[in-house]
Amino acid sequence: MSSRNITVTELIALGRQPYTNWIGSLSAVDLGRVREVITLMGLEPLKNKKCFELSDGQLQKALIGRALAQDTDLLLLDEPTTHLDLYHKAQILKTLQGVAHNSNKIIVFTTHELDLAIQLCDRMLILGPEGYYFGEPCELISQKNFETLFPSDLVRFDAKTGTFKIQ
Repeated sequence: MSSRNITVTELIALGRQPYTNWIGSLSAVDLGRVREVITLMGLEPLKNKKCFELSDGQLQKALIGRALAQDTDLLLLDEPTTHLDLYHKAQILKTLQGVAHNSNKIIVFTTHELDLAIQLCDRMLILGPEGYYFGEPCELISQKNFETLFPSDLVRFDAKTGTFKIQ
């Protein structure tokens, strides 16, 4: 069975596999965690849909749900908002922020969405051409670390608004 032929609920339940018995049966605790994640990610209307029926944003939310279902203290995500429109990018990052704050989880993710990360992340690691910088976004702004990321002839960082401006 292809992963595109499974339902959203089945995809999220795959995150519980490390906790199952030798035949892969989900316990009541596992099923409860799957339901919690479906609610958290706002996937109730989609829970019985096949993955191939989902939009990119819906599938991305379900894949993040699978990771959340594992219930680890640390969650590593690579570009969780790629190929999504602005609303869905903000929605996913806001959800992850809530998860981190409400459940004491550490969520580390890579992104090129610097404007959104500045607004929603507690701490950031900037990998720039001249080195790396780590800290709270407001500290990184005051230390002018974002200004080193791009050549200033085309893109400039506006510290007042916390956004990048095209020259």
